[in-house]
Amino acid sequence: MQLNSLQQQINFIREIDKIKHIQRKTRLINSDRPENDAEHSWHLAVMALVLAEHSKVPVDVLKVVKMVLIHDIVEIDAGDTFIYDLTKNHVNTADEFKAAQRIFGMLPPAQAEELIATWVEFEAGETPEAKFARAMDRLEPLLQNVSNNGGTWREFEVDYDRVFEKKKVIGEGSESLWEFAKALLDESVEKGILSKKE
Repeated sequence: MQLNSLQQQINFIREIDKIKHIQRKTRLINSDRPENDAEHSWHLAVMALVLAEHSKVPVDVLKVVKMVLIHDIVEIDAGDTFIYDLTKNHVNTADEFKAAQRIFGMLPPAQAEELIATWVEFEAGETPEAKFARAMDRLEPLLQNVSNNGGTWREFEVDYDRVFEKKKVIGEGSESLWEFAKALLDESVEKGILSKKE
């Protein structure tokens, strides 16, 4: 039996409820509770709306919001990869693309194609919208770790150089936010919540 468009959309909406169960390593600001992927995506969407004026170049804010709202849906199948994991590189994987095809593929074809293309664009990080969306994705956990006395940096013994390397993506989307982020990293070293090799 062929599903009609509405039923396909409802099935997709039910499926993505699972994102609320995907726990991230990072904890909420000033909290011991781990953030879930749904909370993370929502937070990035609001950040994109509020911080859009700081983008390096003007961006289509609705497209950025779409990107950050869907970018982690693939983790329903592929799981969350900790950004500082030394055994599994935090890059677009075959598992994630397969997940994108399955989950977004639940939608009517035109919507499925649009969301898969939007997800691929975010992962490639080459358009102004993708660069700004990725800046949001790297800024939020920085704010969380600073608020939590080092958070996952201390828990997993991540040093300044590794954090700096991962966070410099912020600069591709926003010079002012990258300057802000670098200042936070320097303050974190001064406060002893982020270690720096001599």
